[in-house]
Amino acid sequence: RNSSSSGRGRPAWTPVCVSDPNLDLCPQLFVLCHGLLQLTQLLYSSYFKSSITTIERRFGFSSTSSGTLSSLHEVGNTILIVFVSYFGSRVNRPRFIGLGGLLMAVSALMLTLPHFLYPPYEFDSVLHGKTASFLTLFLPPEACGAGQEALRISASHRVWLLMGGAQLLFGVGSVPIQPYGLSYIDDFAGAANAPLYIAILFSVSVFGPAFGYLLGSAALRVYVDVDKTGSATHQELTPYDPRWVGAWWLGLLVSSCCLALTSIPYFFFPRSMRRQSQVRAAALCCHLLAKLETKKQKSSLLDFLKMFPSLLVHLLLSPFFLMLVLSQCCFSAVIAGLATFLNKFLEHQYSASPVESSLLIGAVNLPSLAVGILVGGIIMKRAGLSLKAIPRFSVVVLSLSALLLVPVFFMGCSSQDVFGVNPPHATPSGAVCYSNCSCPEGGYNPVCGSDGVEYVSPCNAGCTNFTRHPNNTFKVQVYTSCSCVADRQAQAVPGHCPNSCPHLLLPVMLTISFAGLIASLSHNPIYMMVLRTVPPEEKSFAIGIQFMLMRVLAWLPAPALFGMAIDSSCVWWKRKCGSKLSCGYYDNNTLRNRYLGLMLAFKSMGIVFLVMLGWKLRRTREYSLEKTEEGPL
Repeated sequence: RNSSSSGRGRPAWTPVCVSDPNLDLCPQLFVLCHGLLQLTQLLYSSYFKSSITTIERRFGFSSTSSGTLSSLHEVGNTILIVFVSYFGSRVNRPRFIGLGGLLMAVSALMLTLPHFLYPPYEFDSVLHGKTASFLTLFLPPEACGAGQEALRISASHRVWLLMGGAQLLFGVGSVPIQPYGLSYIDDFAGAANAPLYIAILFSVSVFGPAFGYLLGSAALRVYVDVDKTGSATHQELTPYDPRWVGAWWLGLLVSSCCLALTSIPYFFFPRSMRRQSQVRAAALCCHLLAKLETKKQKSSLLDFLKMFPSLLVHLLLSPFFLMLVLSQCCFSAVIAGLATFLNKFLEHQYSASPVESSLLIGAVNLPSLAVGILVGGIIMKRAGLSLKAIPRFSVVVLSLSALLLVPVFFMGCSSQDVFGVNPPHATPSGAVCYSNCSCPEGGYNPVCGSDGVEYVSPCNAGCTNFTRHPNNTFKVQVYTSCSCVADRQAQAVPGHCPNSCPHLLLPVMLTISFAGLIASLSHNPIYMMVLRTVPPEEKSFAIGIQFMLMRVLAWLPAPALFGMAIDSSCVWWKRKCGSKLSCGYYDNNTLRNRYLGLMLAFKSMGIVFLVMLGWKLRRTREYSLEKTEEGPL
């Protein structure tokens, strides 16, 4: 604070970054704060994706619905990015960043509301006589009239709409974070320090996704209703039980607190600062004078919106820019599919629990991507890749990463035999063995018979008795007198039948991570090409359009497309009163081929665009990324 005031109208206090003559610390503090905010923003996004399959199980969403839900934040971001680019130099950027961070914290808090507003989770159990669906919390299990069915469906829809609204709000809050933060650093850090500060910023924030998945691994070990029910309620379940639902809301509370704490410091930064280097004072003076002169010529927001379509068309008519952005959209779609549904793929293919899959993604997959991006930047710096060499380099590394994914198609197992679901047990005569049991339609409590066949529930196995676990009276040890089990013992144990592929979990994860490392080598070169294929005066607008198109064409629709591909491989849906809930059983071969096949299709399309770009560049003069008239980026 500055206790004295000078000059008419000047307040009695000013932020320390304006009044203190030693200004070197202020940009560094801003970089630290912005790195932490971006880290927590990415922590939230990755945590939400790590818990998406748990949310599916809790509220009966399909993969298409959950994939759409995970990408809804891109809608608000995409719509408002144009207004942000217009008002960027006219507002207090740190304050708007702080407000955006607080808005994201509120949206993360909103996402937890379904947990606190709705009754506790209930699962199918012979010990408690409960039914296996969130929707049964609103009505007795035997009530399935037309009105009740509509009520059950609307309950699930209300949860989806509430969480979707929170995601939209998060997208609105995230709009000013990156554009305002980067421009603020570039304006006041000085030309010599800005590249270093931006590199530090991304180096700090890159740990956010890894921390998010590790947080998901920790939170999903806790039972979802640990705050509502006693320990006796969930002692029957373990994280490996197919009915288990972890505390998906717990990490969102942590993310909300972190977002709020990292947003507060922005309200103490000034609207503008002097540059660190006093050598740049003259240049800054010229910059401010030019800014003052052009301010008179700035059009209104309405005029800007009228010019926007023509500016967009002019930019998209550039074949270099268009092919580059389309290739980036293809590769971003692959990343979106991996980030949203890799957990589900590992869980259903290799019998990994949500805890294990989140831990592997956070500890193995994401660090490998960060290493690849860093090594790609070093290669670009040391080799001095030209504009013509970048497409060739990118095509080689991306083709290699695509080839590395091919073995994963064969590293899996077929679906287990499930009585009444998979042939040869799905025969009409097979239903006789439990026809007198009056099994509920929504019953889902998988058991494995002594004949090696899995059953949807003990009732579907025709079991009439059970034995409690000697060390845990809240847990069933074995079901007996099972008329459908074609074995002399006629017994069944709780849980899925053993999968013959768990030993492939780590090799598959290492293969996918190594393929991601190789592919990420092209991240920095391709990004630099965007900056070199447009005129300098259109660079800022081009970057904004680039990210807008990537959101519209990749990050927004890709999770829903991957969700549709996954849903199409479902062979048995959980149902209640005729309403389809989440999927209970997938055809593993179909799931693996369609999920990985869609990835390879997007990656192949991106490679084709890069090949076309390289061919187009043969007739243009060569630029070196090391030599630019504008100095360091």
